[in-house]
Amino acid sequence: MTRNARLAQVRRAGLRVALLDGFRLTGGADAIPVPGGAERLLAFVAMRHRPVGRLLVAGSLWAESTDGHAYAALRSALARTNRVCPDALLVTPSSLELAPGVSVDLRDAQALAHRLLEAGPHAAVDLNRQAVAVLSSELLPHWYDDWVVSEAEDWRQLRLHALEAVVDGLVEARRFGDATAAAGVLVRADPLRESAQAALIRVHLAEGNQSEAIRVFDRFSHLLRSDLGLVPTPGLRDLIGSRAPAAPASPARPWP
Repeated sequence: MTRNARLAQVRRAGLRVALLDGFRLTGGADAIPVPGGAERLLAFVAMRHRPVGRLLVAGSLWAESTDGHAYAALRSALARTNRVCPDALLVTPSSLELAPGVSVDLRDAQALAHRLLEAGPHAAVDLNRQAVAVLSSELLPHWYDDWVVSEAEDWRQLRLHALEAVVDGLVEARRFGDATAAAGVLVRADPLRESAQAALIRVHLAEGNQSEAIRVFDRFSHLLRSDLGLVPTPGLRDLIGSRAPAAPASPARPWP
């Protein structure tokens, strides 16, 4: 197949930028190889929901370069992007944005998370293993640019809150096995996050597994004390109720 025929096939299939669990550009079922500079450019623009100025793009992607070098790098990245996939970006003299029809997995995942954070009941399609898998995905792992790190933390907070909503929705549907699996994803994502541990405890209590709930509480209490010198909040102790062991006394301060 010639290059022009392949590009026409990609246009018909529709382009998709994937940012979760690593960068990918696809046209239908076909992966499109993207060189490094073009990859970073596409990722930066795909994170934005509106046109982004060239000055911001150049200054963010090549922050340590002079203005002249940053603009030259941007022109080079645009040229490489145009060679591998000319339909990916809409370019004007002052701004860049994804072309109409180019989808982004992060945007779909954010929409899913926001739906789950609305008052229920939630649609069954948002309470399945695929939803849990999407909300388990990190944004561009192992990318450490400042512009990625801040966006990745925003996504982490949003997806963890949404996963907590998934757990509660599955408990309401009495799908305890799926709820336990989703809560496990939460706890592994951030073992020191008390609301994640509370979600797992609620699953066990709803299923009538008091010993499991106490085991989770005890394990978290020990982890919290050993790592941070803290004890669970009264809210978490109230969740366990009279089943919880007494909190350890704080060590007495020596006289000066």
